[in-house]
Amino acid sequence: MSAVPLPDVPFRGHIRKRDWERVSFGLYAPARPTTLTEVLRSWQLVLPATAAFSHLTAAAFRGWWMPAPIVHPVFAAMSADDPRPRRSGLFVCRHPKPVAINLIEGLRVTTSAETILAAARDLGVLDLVIMADCALRLGHCSLGDLKIAAGQHRRGAPRPRTVIPLLDKRSESPWESIMRVLHRAAEIPVTPQAVIFDDRGRFVARADLLIDGTNRIHEYDGALHREVDVHQGDLARDRRLVSNAWQRHGFTSGDLLAWRQRDHCRCRSDLG
Repeated sequence: MSAVPLPDVPFRGHIRKRDWERVSFGLYAPARPTTLTEVLRSWQLVLPATAAFSHLTAAAFRGWWMPAPIVHPVFAAMSADDPRPRRSGLFVCRHPKPVAINLIEGLRVTTSAETILAAARDLGVLDLVIMADCALRLGHCSLGDLKIAAGQHRRGAPRPRTVIPLLDKRSESPWESIMRVLHRAAEIPVTPQAVIFDDRGRFVARADLLIDGTNRIHEYDGALHREVDVHQGDLARDRRLVSNAWQRHGFTSGDLLAWRQRDHCRCRSDLG
């Protein structure tokens, strides 16, 4: 048994006490509800100094919108010159050149552009759009950063090159991002987050998607819109739109999934 570790601090070694939880072989964390940050601090103990969390792990740590919940290992990137740590639940990708790293809250994570490039090895177009839209919205990277990353001769780089023209930092939710891409696949030109005014220049509403050249808007209606206070505000907004000759069409996640399934072949042809 190793020396008794400090309380509330991840511990590398072996210990048998109820107030410690085994994360992986020879790796323990305090046995209590933990945040992702605390869990990653435990994993960082077994990573070499060149390693950083990457892929879905880095995306989740940064607070990005994620694809539907996926059970996945802890992803890390590291230099090929260092010995690879072997632990159950850890997936390490080794690189011939050091990857770009940010230090956030004491944790080493790959830069946003590098994180998206790593995720592109395994994710589809819509999943990658969701993550990258959020990264752009939060100001974690720019389109220029993504273009530089996608310009490298690396596995996964072709998909970001397909995705970059589809991105828009104005998106305010993952389903809104999906809705915008589906419109594009159907060759329907739209403007995200369009501001609508009446004939006197007074504000009426801000729309998720304006169908260009029309008086029609398409919007995603999540569960939040059924809450009493939000629903009352939505009804007042709808009345303002109707009184100014605007047509509003709301869509749920089920509608968008059905649309995606119906037009799947066309989406694959248009988006790659």
